[in-house]
Amino acid sequence: MRAFVTQTRTELMLSLRNGEQLLVSIAIPLLLLVFFSSVEVLPLPDGVDKGVQFLAPGILALAVMSSAMVSLGIGTGFERQYKVLKRLGSTPLGRPRWVAAKIAMVLCLLVIQIVVLVIASLALGWSPGGTPALTPLAVLLGASAFGGLGLLMAGTLRGTLTLALANGLYLVLLLLGGMIIPFDQMPGAIGTFGRVLPSGALSRVLQSCLRDGAPAAGSAWIVLAFWAVLAPAAAARFFRWE
Repeated sequence: MRAFVTQTRTELMLSLRNGEQLLVSIAIPLLLLVFFSSVEVLPLPDGVDKGVQFLAPGILALAVMSSAMVSLGIGTGFERQYKVLKRLGSTPLGRPRWVAAKIAMVLCLLVIQIVVLVIASLALGWSPGGTPALTPLAVLLGASAFGGLGLLMAGTLRGTLTLALANGLYLVLLLLGGMIIPFDQMPGAIGTFGRVLPSGALSRVLQSCLRDGAPAAGSAWIVLAFWAVLAPAAAARFFRWE
């Protein structure tokens, strides 16, 4: 237990000290939230009169993607490339506790992100609605889906390729995931495609959990659960430690 706690603390401290990861995990989501809530230049869904009402759930979805996919994937990819994983696997820590420490680190980072973003959203005038009790489940499913994608890239590609692919995928999923631009404002085919992406499913679910009047997210829950199972399964199947 002590080895697990120590490794979790180390992983968290390394993430918080990494400027690039802090930029992706906290700075970019916070900047997007504040900017687009203050300067309402984006179209809003029908029935929404304040940008922060739509943006807050979407930015929370972005935060999950940032930590679980980008930060986890890039960090693990370079650890694998530099043979850190090989060495850790031969220590008393072992691979199972290393995996558990990585999961705990992501969850701790998510808590920090969510607290910061919720405080900022409330300060900008956000009034949560919907069914907030389901939000933790949505966040856990999203973390599983994006964490699986991050580890799949990290376990099959070199660190530099993981860095490029994770950042590129981050941008694509942000633009097509309904986090900033509502699905009903996208062209039909693009909006349909975005809804089946993990980012689109998570943003739709969080909208229904945290915004009054948001469309029901029954099918989005199914899509999100599908990704939450498929991505980790693929990562477990294809991950190579060295």
